Amino acid sequence: MSDSGLPGGMFALAPGVSVTRMGYGAMQLAGPGVFGPPKDRDEAIAVLREVVELGITHIDTSDYYGPYVTNELIREALHPYPESLQIVTKVGARRDAAGAWLEARSPDELRRAVHENLEHLGLDALHVVNLRLGGFAGAEAGSLAETFGPLVELREQGLIRHLGLSTVNAEQIREAQAMAPVVCVQNFFNVAHREDGELVDSLAAEGIAYVPYFPLGGFTPLQSTELASVASRLETSPLGVALAWLLQRSPNILLIPGTSSRVHLRENVAGAGAALSDQDLAGLDRIAV
Repeated sequence: MSDSGLPGGMFALAPGVSVTRMGYGAMQLAGPGVFGPPKDRDEAIAVLREVVELGITHIDTSDYYGPYVTNELIREALHPYPESLQIVTKVGARRDAAGAWLEARSPDELRRAVHENLEHLGLDALHVVNLRLGGFAGAEAGSLAETFGPLVELREQGLIRHLGLSTVNAEQIREAQAMAPVVCVQNFFNVAHREDGELVDSLAAEGIAYVPYFPLGGFTPLQSTELASVASRLETSPLGVALAWLLQRSPNILLIPGTSSRVHLRENVAGAGAALSDQDLAGLDRIAV
């Protein structure tokens, strides 16, 4: 544990804004398929309050989780928010009546999404807004100027403090940086899927946060076996090992594991603090694709 009391310590997200590298992802607070109300609303509220009690100062969410469910839960549980808490939301998608995930990237849709996030979170200005592009597993080639531009304008109007990107490539990040500062990038990356390794390092050199999602996503049975073997030696969970590996991988990596259980929340925090030996790291290197 660090001086913050949490694994990984703190990261300077922007001038005057530091967050715990151990964050929390609110997606799983919604119902099955990230759609509809939570299975246990009281537990969802309790999880969010436990997040703050543990000292976590970085919550990841989006109005299209539910839709609207997680943001409304966050407001109910935590508003008025602690000054140290940074809520990071995403725009660029929406849900239909059946729960399908649809693009929502037109200027009007993006502006509406920002105003809806403000309303549902009860904020005058959103702390960080990520523009979500690409698919779940990776970026889609092409310019982002037309979609990033409206968010830059809203930042200039004071409705957004900081901007980030999700499921993007290096070229798109450079294009966005020419328009406005980018404080974080949220892409698919974990101990088995390391395609973004060079991007992680280049962003670290620039002091930009890298926020991986799906820490246990896309594992084969053999990969899962190796991960479980390391977890057994360390007397922790496979997810704990995956989170600890990410924290040790680079100092700019911020974690946002999600759960709807206080027990699992505490397990995630404890697991992320596991110290991986050279033997552990060598074993985990064998599962990388």
